[in-house]
Amino acid sequence: TEICPVCKSSTYLNPNMRFLVNPECYHKMCESCVDRIFTHGPAPCPVAGCKRTLRKGKFRPLTFEDIAVEREVDIRRKMAKTFNKREEDFESLRDYNDYLNQVEDITFNLLNGIEIEATNRKIAQYQESNRREIDENEVLAATETNETARALMRKKQAAAAAAQQESMAKEDTGLRFKGLKGRAAAPEPEKPYDPFGGYKVDHSYFVVQDDYKWDWFDMAKKDPQIYAGGYDLKEYYSRTLSDAFAGLAVFVGDEIGGKDKPSDATAATQTAAVAAASSADDIF
Repeated sequence: TEICPVCKSSTYLNPNMRFLVNPECYHKMCESCVDRIFTHGPAPCPVAGCKRTLRKGKFRPLTFEDIAVEREVDIRRKMAKTFNKREEDFESLRDYNDYLNQVEDITFNLLNGIEIEATNRKIAQYQESNRREIDENEVLAATETNETARALMRKKQAAAAAAQQESMAKEDTGLRFKGLKGRAAAPEPEKPYDPFGGYKVDHSYFVVQDDYKWDWFDMAKKDPQIYAGGYDLKEYYSRTLSDAFAGLAVFVGDEIGGKDKPSDATAATQTAAVAAASSADDIF
């Protein structure tokens, strides 16, 4: 149940009562009080302690139930309309992030009532000195929004046309036959058989060459006993390089140091054993 702070009417007795808020002070009051007080012109806010002069034209329904959220959204909307520079306006991403950080600091001051007069003065000076850029960026943002809306509309129209063509293809001709089997979908073409199921082992640290210059390799290439069983020296190349690069990411010192530390399970077991022993010694 909501109660109007001016006339004390409640939604319990009047479920259709609608509340309005003015962005000048964000004091919520019912629509009847707004019509009664502000119809003949501007008037001070009827809420006790508020000295703001309000106009009827600025009252609007609440978008959010929480007044604090309503106020924050309005302030951030105004800030986004004023500080609308784009990333391409800056020399680097760091400069753009610093700009966004400064804008957020100004927004924080407005939201929390910190140095309101000085902050509003800075915003007004910025608007006067950057009016042209603000208007250009606003027009550019509106153009991009319109292009996005048109692209979405074209996509919807294409989907509607495709659905219409599909429905026309399935149009009833007046002849119906019972017991017809449905047509099965065309099977996908078979792919080449892969015994490894798509799994591949690629070397990350080296590339196996076709040949390596070494006297032992030259002797092995001429030895028929090595090639009699179908052995390939490239297998030896790959295995040797794999063994050579296998320990690059292993730090023995760290692993040895980790072995000296007891695991969590071991520590928990020791603690439980000590607790059980102490409980058994002191039964009272």
